[in-house]
Amino acid sequence: VTIPLAAMITGLTAKAIRRKIEEGKWLEGREYKRSPDGGIFISIKGYTQWVEKEKA
Repeated sequence: VTIPLAAMITGLTAKAIRRKIEEGKWLEGREYKRSPDGGIFISIKGYTQWVEKEKA
């Protein structure tokens, strides 16, 4: 899903999502993917796994 939609779903701000990507806390291919034109799409499954991992 797009960053704005992911923000609504997760409760994180769009800025926080972008920061996690920029800082390498979220990895391409796991928590997000880039489209051929460079757009960023968040994996809700990847996000959920990240949350569960962080809680453990």
